[in-house]
Amino acid sequence: MIEQLKKHLFFGDKTIESCTLLEHQGYCNENYLLVADGVKYIIRTLLRDDIDRAFEWQVQNLAFEQGITAEPLVFDSQNGFMVFAFLEGEHKSKLDENALKLLAKTLQKLHSTTIDAEPIELQTDTSTIECYPKEYVLCHNDLNPQNVFFSDDIKFIDWEYAGVNDRYFDVACVCVEFRLDEKKQKVFLEAYFEDEYNVEKLEAYKIIYKTLCEEWFQKNL
Repeated sequence: MIEQLKKHLFFGDKTIESCTLLEHQGYCNENYLLVADGVKYIIRTLLRDDIDRAFEWQVQNLAFEQGITAEPLVFDSQNGFMVFAFLEGEHKSKLDENALKLLAKTLQKLHSTTIDAEPIELQTDTSTIECYPKEYVLCHNDLNPQNVFFSDDIKFIDWEYAGVNDRYFDVACVCVEFRLDEKKQKVFLEAYFEDEYNVEKLEAYKIIYKTLCEEWFQKNL
């Protein structure tokens, strides 16, 4: 890996000091922490060829313009890796009210981002949600705690599953992954929607999200 990176134009004038595999950091990529000239970078080697990496890169750039992800630096499709600026922060599995409100505002920024793409087709029985009107936006689609960085603000990472989807999918994902109780869920929903929201639709999307997670783990683990 280091020898390959040394030959790349981006690192050609830099001294690479270390390159460390970050274990248990995803199933679709291998992630490395690289230090060059005292600066930290994240290297993602792309393991799967059934993901639209060009679209992932486009989304990453749009999200960076919104200030909600790491700066994208290199996309080398031929050699199968991406380079990003290193993010300082931490993952959290339990959120207080302030963190929930900040997360809601960050999600609003993502969902306000415009992209020209067709809505994704959910690969499961969607009869649970067919009766609800669609509210299509650009979604992350995988907002588990390992993909959310908390510092002074919030950043999202790992965009390989991003796509146009109903906003309630991301909202349901947060509620499920962060195990929000009724009180915390109310705080999050009120901060995100700022107006009325459909609890029944949310519960339906929770079912869809949990089903997709179960199917994914059965297939990949």
